[in-house]
Amino acid sequence: QVQLVESGGGLVQPGGSLRLSCAASGFTFSGSTLSWYRQAPGKERERVAVISVIGGITNYADSVKGRFTISRDNAKNTMYLQMNSLKPEDTAVYYCNTIKLGANYWGQGTQVTVSA
Repeated sequence: QVQLVESGGGLVQPGGSLRLSCAASGFTFSGSTLSWYRQAPGKERERVAVISVIGGITNYADSVKGRFTISRDNAKNTMYLQMNSLKPEDTAVYYCNTIKLGANYWGQGTQVTVSA
């Protein structure tokens, strides 16, 4: 079955950096488009970044453009989100996502807290 496991979250000061990882199994990773989403308390889940099958095409939410970088290593079945210049408004639970046969699959999420 599809499994997505996020890691790398934590507490960081404003202006700091974190790298999130998403380890995937149970599906053809190299043939799948992947996304990072986040959900802050009291807000709807929003897509932060998406990466195409080979990784040549990426897209970002306006709020993170120029600060976050999505990437993937198909040999390791792992996706990453490098987050730089973090702001308090980036505080949220971050989830990785893929869609297979019309169904959304999510990991358990990893908490990112940006605070002084």
